[in-house]
Amino acid sequence: MKALILCAGRGERLKPLTDTIPKPMVPINNKPLLEYSILLCKKHGITEIAINTSYLPEKIKEYFGNGEKFGVKIRYSYEPELLGTSGALNNFKDFLDETFVVIYGDNLTDINLTEMLNYHKEKKAIATLFLFKEEIINEKTTPGWVVFDNSGRIKNLIENPTEQDRIKFENENKLTNGGVYVLEPEILNYIPEGFSDFMKNLFPELLNQSKLIYIYVENCYFRELGQMIRYLKAKQEIESAKIKLNL
Repeated sequence: MKALILCAGRGERLKPLTDTIPKPMVPINNKPLLEYSILLCKKHGITEIAINTSYLPEKIKEYFGNGEKFGVKIRYSYEPELLGTSGALNNFKDFLDETFVVIYGDNLTDINLTEMLNYHKEKKAIATLFLFKEEIINEKTTPGWVVFDNSGRIKNLIENPTEQDRIKFENENKLTNGGVYVLEPEILNYIPEGFSDFMKNLFPELLNQSKLIYIYVENCYFRELGQMIRYLKAKQEIESAKIKLNL
């Protein structure tokens, strides 16, 4: 299995940290955030890793190089203009020729990728999404929902739930997208050239085509660090040794 770690975002919500470094390079316990995702991949036998870049790409390349010192092989792409979370895959079509993992570059997790892969294969899915129960830290923002049936098959994606959505889906199974996916190469056939987003474009299209998309839930450590309050919380948890990642 191969992996793609998405690292092209500017990290506007982590300013001033990201004035001089890209978001995946923000430090936690004297390591850049991205290093934890690379160690996670390596732990589960994934040693071929692709990284897309756009903002300050040299900072990532200078630190990680070709991946040799981390025991992996890294290849990069550069996006002069952002291609979006799924659009980024188009630069790696030749590389993504087998079942692969996508990890968002602002995630910190010790999810069991081996178990997730096994579950994905068992379900014969084209895509399997890691979901979690969102911790509300800002009442002004409502996390999106992934709605699924009792078998774990995804039925609907709600990006910005309205009051009407709350009523409509009140009794449905729903959790939040964690930005860790196991995908089949077939998925590349559904990504247009140019900008494309997993949640807004690609996954809705797959649902329209009646493709099998399943959820995966696990009791693991998971933080999405796109906001300063989340970053500081994770930093404190790791650096105080309150949390010990299984990497």
